[in-house]
Amino acid sequence: MKKIKIISDRIGVVEAELLEDKNPKTVAAIWEKLPFEAKARRWGDEVYFTIPVKIGEENPQETVEVGDIGYWPPGRGFCIFFGPTPISREGEIRPADPVNVFGRIIGDPKIFKNVKDGDKIRVERT
Repeated sequence: MKKIKIISDRIGVVEAELLEDKNPKTVAAIWEKLPFEAKARRWGDEVYFTIPVKIGEENPQETVEVGDIGYWPPGRGFCIFFGPTPISREGEIRPADPVNVFGRIIGDPKIFKNVKDGDKIRVERT
Protein backbone atom coordinates (compact mmCIF):
# COMPACT_ATOMS: atom_id res chain seq x y z
CA MET A 1 0.00 0.00 0.00
CA LYS A 2 1.28 3.46 -0.94
CA LYS A 3 1.53 6.06 1.80
CA ILE A 4 2.21 9.79 1.86
CA LYS A 5 3.32 12.35 4.44
CA ILE A 6 1.55 15.69 4.80
CA ILE A 7 3.91 18.16 6.45
CA SER A 8 3.20 21.59 7.92
CA ASP A 9 4.82 23.64 10.69
CA ARG A 10 1.55 23.80 12.64
CA ILE A 11 0.77 20.07 12.55
CA GLY A 12 4.12 18.37 12.03
CA VAL A 13 3.97 15.18 9.94
CA VAL A 14 0.70 13.36 9.27
CA GLU A 15 0.63 10.09 7.34
CA ALA A 16 -2.08 8.94 4.97
CA GLU A 17 -2.72 5.78 2.98
CA LEU A 18 -3.65 5.92 -0.69
CA LEU A 19 -6.69 4.00 -1.91
CA GLU A 20 -5.40 2.46 -5.13
CA ASP A 21 -8.28 -0.03 -5.28
CA LYS A 22 -10.88 2.78 -5.17
CA ASN A 23 -9.46 5.34 -7.61
CA PRO A 24 -6.30 3.93 -9.24
CA LYS A 25 -5.97 6.60 -11.96
CA THR A 26 -6.18 9.43 -9.44
CA VAL A 27 -3.66 7.76 -7.10
CA ALA A 28 -1.25 7.14 -10.00
CA ALA A 29 -1.48 10.73 -11.27
CA ILE A 30 -0.83 12.19 -7.81
CA TRP A 31 1.92 9.68 -6.91
CA GLU A 32 3.77 10.55 -10.12
CA LYS A 33 3.89 14.27 -9.26
CA LEU A 34 5.06 13.92 -5.64
CA PRO A 35 6.59 15.74 -3.85
CA PHE A 36 4.78 19.06 -4.08
CA GLU A 37 4.27 22.09 -1.91
CA ALA A 38 1.47 24.65 -1.76
CA LYS A 39 -0.23 27.24 0.41
CA ALA A 40 -3.18 25.85 2.34
CA ARG A 41 -6.68 27.26 2.18
CA ARG A 42 -9.53 26.57 4.63
CA TRP A 43 -13.19 26.06 3.78
CA GLY A 44 -15.01 25.13 6.95
CA ASP A 45 -13.45 21.92 8.22
CA GLU A 46 -11.61 21.27 4.98
CA VAL A 47 -8.02 22.11 4.07
CA TYR A 48 -7.34 22.30 0.35
CA PHE A 49 -4.65 23.45 -2.03
CA THR A 50 -3.91 23.36 -5.74
CA ILE A 51 -1.55 20.62 -6.95
CA PRO A 52 0.21 20.04 -10.30
CA VAL A 53 -2.20 17.27 -11.33
CA LYS A 54 -4.95 17.47 -13.93
CA ILE A 55 -7.34 14.52 -14.08
CA GLY A 56 -11.09 14.24 -14.50
CA GLU A 57 -13.67 12.59 -12.30
CA GLU A 58 -13.09 8.99 -11.20
CA ASN A 59 -15.84 7.50 -9.02
CA PRO A 60 -16.73 11.00 -7.76
CA GLN A 61 -18.44 11.35 -4.39
CA GLU A 62 -20.84 14.12 -3.36
CA THR A 63 -20.29 13.41 0.34
CA VAL A 64 -17.19 12.21 2.18
CA GLU A 65 -16.12 10.98 5.62
CA VAL A 66 -13.92 12.54 8.30
CA GLY A 67 -10.32 11.73 7.35
CA ASP A 68 -10.95 11.31 3.62
CA ILE A 69 -8.57 12.93 1.15
CA GLY A 70 -10.10 13.87 -2.18
CA TYR A 71 -9.02 15.30 -5.50
CA TRP A 72 -11.25 18.15 -6.70
CA PRO A 73 -11.09 18.15 -10.53
CA PRO A 74 -12.43 21.70 -11.21
CA GLY A 75 -9.78 23.33 -9.00
CA ARG A 76 -7.01 20.70 -9.32
CA GLY A 77 -7.35 20.54 -5.56
CA PHE A 78 -5.97 18.23 -2.88
CA CYS A 79 -8.68 18.27 -0.20
CA ILE A 80 -8.43 17.00 3.38
CA PHE A 81 -11.78 16.62 5.14
CA PHE A 82 -12.04 16.69 8.94
CA GLY A 83 -15.58 17.99 9.50
CA PRO A 84 -18.45 19.88 7.86
CA THR A 85 -17.98 22.41 5.09
CA PRO A 86 -20.14 25.54 4.67
CA ILE A 87 -22.56 23.60 2.40
CA SER A 88 -22.78 20.42 4.49
CA ARG A 89 -26.18 19.34 5.72
CA GLU A 90 -26.81 17.80 9.14
CA GLY A 91 -24.69 14.68 9.65
CA GLU A 92 -22.69 14.89 6.41
CA ILE A 93 -19.54 16.35 4.91
CA ARG A 94 -20.15 17.86 1.47
CA PRO A 95 -17.36 19.12 -0.81
CA ALA A 96 -17.97 22.11 -3.11
CA ASP A 97 -18.23 19.64 -6.04
CA PRO A 98 -17.89 15.85 -6.18
CA VAL A 99 -14.34 14.67 -5.43
CA ASN A 100 -12.30 11.56 -6.23
CA VAL A 101 -11.58 10.11 -2.78
CA PHE A 102 -8.06 8.71 -3.14
CA GLY A 103 -6.68 8.62 0.41
CA ARG A 104 -7.36 8.43 4.11
CA ILE A 105 -5.60 10.12 7.03
CA ILE A 106 -3.92 7.73 9.47
CA GLY A 107 -4.61 8.96 13.00
CA ASP A 108 -6.79 11.87 14.06
CA PRO A 109 -7.71 14.12 11.11
CA LYS A 110 -8.96 16.83 13.50
CA ILE A 111 -5.32 17.99 13.80
CA PHE A 112 -5.97 19.85 10.53
CA LYS A 113 -8.13 22.33 12.51
CA ASN A 114 -4.77 23.93 13.39
CA VAL A 115 -3.95 24.74 9.75
CA LYS A 116 -4.54 28.37 8.76
CA ASP A 117 -5.02 30.02 5.35
CA GLY A 118 -1.62 30.58 3.77
CA ASP A 119 0.25 27.92 5.76
CA LYS A 120 2.81 26.06 3.69
CA ILE A 121 2.00 22.37 3.22
CA ARG A 122 4.27 19.79 1.66
CA VAL A 123 3.17 16.34 0.47
CA GLU A 124 5.71 13.60 -0.21
CA ARG A 125 6.03 9.83 -0.47
CA THR A 126 6.82 7.93 2.73
